[in-house]
Amino acid sequence: MVPLPGTVTEDRPSVLVVDDLWSNLELMEAIFASAGFEVFSALGASSALSIFDTHKIDIAILDVMMPGMDGFELCRKLKSMTGKRFFPVVLLTALTDRQSRITGLECGADDFISKPFDAAELTIRVRSLIKLKTLQDELEHSENVILTLAVAMESRDPYTRGHSTRVGDISMAFASFLGFSRKEQEQMRKAGILLEYGKIGVSTDLLCKDGRLTGDELEEVKRHTIIGEEICRPLVSVRGILPVIRSHHERWDGRGFPDGLRGEEIPVSARLLSIADSFDAMVSKRPYRGGRSASTVVTVFRDEKHSGQWDPKLLEHFVEMITRMEPGGGQEWSSLQ
Repeated sequence: MVPLPGTVTEDRPSVLVVDDLWSNLELMEAIFASAGFEVFSALGASSALSIFDTHKIDIAILDVMMPGMDGFELCRKLKSMTGKRFFPVVLLTALTDRQSRITGLECGADDFISKPFDAAELTIRVRSLIKLKTLQDELEHSENVILTLAVAMESRDPYTRGHSTRVGDISMAFASFLGFSRKEQEQMRKAGILLEYGKIGVSTDLLCKDGRLTGDELEEVKRHTIIGEEICRPLVSVRGILPVIRSHHERWDGRGFPDGLRGEEIPVSARLLSIADSFDAMVSKRPYRGGRSASTVVTVFRDEKHSGQWDPKLLEHFVEMITRMEPGGGQEWSSLQ
């Protein structure tokens, strides 16, 4: 159905109410319309899915006891359709038993309100969930802007174009190989993309300079780890990878920067990403050399395992992963590029 008649609706939050009784729909339409919402009403799950597919909906209020697809299944369907994006769903039902509430939570419901309900309480809860959704959307937008800028920034140099994305994919695969959780794997992917983001604060002339850098110039370039950390600090969704951004140039022997950390003082995620970064750098083409093969890089890693640059134990695991992914040994590592 179309939304209730009104004036401009662009800035009004939208709510989808779903029930199998018109009387219940009319009641909720009146409640939410008077509270300033744009209201979409659906008589059953089929109509609800059609509306959801063609309109921008901020929140759904679902009756549980409906013929055919009930509210529990519809909740699962809506959550699946929105993927990782936060979409709040409120289940509204006369059922008060514990198992029904557990089922509601298991299907992804964000709130569970029993009938008969208080109109003011329902409206307040819905507004609270929409506020949370707005905050989540803003965070996701800000994160996407930074990730996009990070990828665009490295395109200034044709020899590093795509490096951060590849490092992110390799780091994510390595985290998976080591048994990290899915959330941790995704964090490693983002960390790889933001690896050199701090270089946005370093002059292009300095980054593209031919020949050796002076001592002062080298120190300025090294500051990109601190700059990257400071730029990303306000973004709540990436705070967990700030130590990676800051410490990915630290060395196992303590001769890295910016803090001279050594051994296990270095966050394990930074040690992991440092290996992935080095691997992609070695297999990629550079102005002064061609790209090396994965097997050649594996040999280098084995020969230099105790050189002091990388965590020896993590390096062993990385070599094992790449060896398994080489042609003839399972999945090809090139699929990560």
